[in-house]
Amino acid sequence: MRPWVYALLAFLGGVSFGIPSTFVKIAYRNGFNTAEVVGAQYLFGALLFWVTMLFMKKVKTPFSMVMKLIISGTPMALTGVFYYNSLNYLDASIAIIMLFQFTWMGLIGEWVIDRIRPTREKIISVTVLFIGSLFAVNLFGSSFDSLPIQGVLLGLLGALFFTIFIFVSGRVGVSIHPIRKSMFMTTGALIIIFIIYPPVTLFTEAIGDGLWIWGSILGIFGVVLPPILFSISMPRVGSGLGTILSASELPTAVCMSIIVLNEHVSWIQWIGVVLVLLGVILPTATTLYKQQRRRYRT
Repeated sequence: MRPWVYALLAFLGGVSFGIPSTFVKIAYRNGFNTAEVVGAQYLFGALLFWVTMLFMKKVKTPFSMVMKLIISGTPMALTGVFYYNSLNYLDASIAIIMLFQFTWMGLIGEWVIDRIRPTREKIISVTVLFIGSLFAVNLFGSSFDSLPIQGVLLGLLGALFFTIFIFVSGRVGVSIHPIRKSMFMTTGALIIIFIIYPPVTLFTEAIGDGLWIWGSILGIFGVVLPPILFSISMPRVGSGLGTILSASELPTAVCMSIIVLNEHVSWIQWIGVVLVLLGVILPTATTLYKQQRRRYRT
């Protein structure tokens, strides 16, 4: 595939992650709690992978690799756990800002782990992304007085584990088929979720009360699509650029709130959405242009 296709897949991975927040809000409105929502999300996501595997060609995967992939599902699970719990302490707009810190965490991680210094374009991009995110959630109209430290720490931990998830997607099991790889990672994530939240009421009450509807939607967009898209794209685009492309999550969440929840979005927020998209496009366009020039010279 061409380089721009991998960039597009990383972008779509972020878009997919931006969709669940709207349906989490709907599930909360219907009386379900965090444990039930997260449990249903990963249960239905894992079920979709297991059913899909029945129709795929059987390929032996070394046990050591299976265990690595299952363990690699841990940051995937903890991202949701910490982010959803931060919403119990913070306004949604501030919680999103905490999660959005994965953009610069990814650049630092790439610098420390891969010894790749952030380019000027990437630094400018992250700056634009951060400013755009402040506008997109209309944070200038919010108050930071008495900001609960628990909520801030939970949100930042969510951002940290999302960054780790992106790094793991580009490094572990690169030669394994993306669907098979994602299935093992999701299974590992489900195990972690059920250890943290034992699924007692999930099976006895919640599923029968209609949680299966929201669990299915959350499973597809929050569990199935992101690991597949990131498994394909991250080894090619790199973790630094990958975290920037994943910032498409924020404008997607804003647009979904308008379409599904009929929430009002001010002109300031639309400016933020445009800035975030510009911040995503800038390093991608620059990288692709440089690659094209190198190809032309050779």
